[in-house]
Amino acid sequence: MKALTIVLLFLLLSSFSPFIHADVNYLLTINNGTHHIGKVDVVFPRGNTTLEVSLPSWRTGRYEILNMANGVRLFDAKDEKGNALTWQKKDSNTWRINAIPTSKTYISYEVYANELAMRSRHIDDSHAFIDASGFFMFSEKHRNENVTVDLKVPSDWRSVSGMDKGKHEHQFVAKNYDVLVDSPIETGINKLFKWQVDGRDYELVIWGDGNYDTDKMINDLKKLVKTGKDIWHAYPYSRYVFMVHATSGARGATEHLNSTIIQRQRDSFFERDDYIGFITTASHEFVHTWNVKGYRPKGLTPYNYTDHNYTDLLWIAEGSTSYFDDLLLIRGGIITLKEYFKALSKNINKHLERPGREIQSAADTSFDKWINQGGDHDINYSTNIYSEGALISWALDAKLIEDSKGKVSYRDVHKTLYKDFPLPKGFTNHDVKQILKTLSGKDYNLWWQQNVDSPTELNFEHMLNTVGLVFDYPKDVTFDAQAEISGKYENGQFFVERVKRNGVAWQAGLTTGDIVIAINGKRISESFDKYIKRFNSGEKIQISYFRRDTLNTTQLTLSEKANKPKNIRLAKNPSRQQKALFKAWLGVEYPKSL
Repeated sequence: MKALTIVLLFLLLSSFSPFIHADVNYLLTINNGTHHIGKVDVVFPRGNTTLEVSLPSWRTGRYEILNMANGVRLFDAKDEKGNALTWQKKDSNTWRINAIPTSKTYISYEVYANELAMRSRHIDDSHAFIDASGFFMFSEKHRNENVTVDLKVPSDWRSVSGMDKGKHEHQFVAKNYDVLVDSPIETGINKLFKWQVDGRDYELVIWGDGNYDTDKMINDLKKLVKTGKDIWHAYPYSRYVFMVHATSGARGATEHLNSTIIQRQRDSFFERDDYIGFITTASHEFVHTWNVKGYRPKGLTPYNYTDHNYTDLLWIAEGSTSYFDDLLLIRGGIITLKEYFKALSKNINKHLERPGREIQSAADTSFDKWINQGGDHDINYSTNIYSEGALISWALDAKLIEDSKGKVSYRDVHKTLYKDFPLPKGFTNHDVKQILKTLSGKDYNLWWQQNVDSPTELNFEHMLNTVGLVFDYPKDVTFDAQAEISGKYENGQFFVERVKRNGVAWQAGLTTGDIVIAINGKRISESFDKYIKRFNSGEKIQISYFRRDTLNTTQLTLSEKANKPKNIRLAKNPSRQQKALFKAWLGVEYPKSL
């Protein structure tokens, strides 16, 4: 009976005409969505004596080794006649099959797909999000072969992907596994919108209900996609798909070849700040269509799906994308200058408050992204490739604009990278520095050493003054006492989660995991930050705390903190040159007010 089932399956796979011409064929069957189960069948071509198949160890867009194969069960391998082939598990995500050279190799397995927030694999009774890295095994030997994907899903589901459609609604084709793994599929009960801009096709597919306004989303996405020409000379796609999950328990986004997946809480679209979060994310992933998917550092090409891809230029791949995402929103008229400067001010303040900026360079942070652990130690001793990379990109932009009197910008650097280093080529540090020299006529080696290879000390006041802006506290600012510590307050106890390196709490010997219960012998009766405001900066206080269930005391001298952060505002009497450089930077006229 089992052999008959296998034969019938082979006939089913063979009945689709693309299967006859394609070399690697995938079939995903979903009939148990409630329990997050999918069945995968794969056909590999003839010519193999030993065939090794693997699930990737990570997915594109997330530089972290993931346990992608932990949901695989019931692995099986057979030849064309349905005869069992012997196989062995080689490692956590690789299977070695003793194949027959004169026969195609058929493998099958079940996948447990309940990783929505990872944006790798998710199946339920309303949809499936299919990132190939979480579903479809590949063989390095057949990585460059044509691929066909068939979905057997409920009849009321709709399937959407950046891949080309095959012969029916739930079939997709790709020229190789690299395209497949960078072209996720959203299938299920969803809303789909289509439009054109400048002869290119766009789609917005939304899974889930939420407080979003699709008319506004589409109107702003139309503006956004026009801005690509502000940086690059050409578009790398003829069709682009925006996928949105309006859900709960998942947030974030991932760029793909000609699509993106954006996840947000279902009620986080309507308020202006929430909406800006959405459209900024859409802009970020849109920029990635060029920066990473069109060109990327040499260490990231080709992708090694079963091991790390190291580069010290991840700050360009991610950080520069973060810099350009807001820039395009300004140039597209999607956000206001006031909103842009609010976001930029926030990034500057976060940078200045992060002790790790004094320890780790952008280059080191880029290389170590695979092992960054987050948390207290990360903030104290590391930087962030997104925020730090964005600020360094801005600093480089500011210097180029100032040095060239507005004739050259960082946008020109990326335009050149896309033109001269299209994939599969990759660029190096030397290549970027050579581009800088060619564009500006100046040597940027010293700047690179000071700001990329070493922990940077950015002069924000100078960068802003060049374009007629000021970074300062608001007039009504006041200063309160602070202990340079943060955590969670519950029922009279303050659980320490972060201690600023070399801050007053650090010097007093407090650390993460301590439980503060009293100050000056009095039980804490409200949130720690609010309680501390009872005292003055410079005042000495005695802190009682538990560590390893033992009561301890220490003395701490309070420092001070502004009750409102610094922000960007217009200079009083900007010069004509400052206004000209402002326009060269943001692409809009210097405003009369914000």
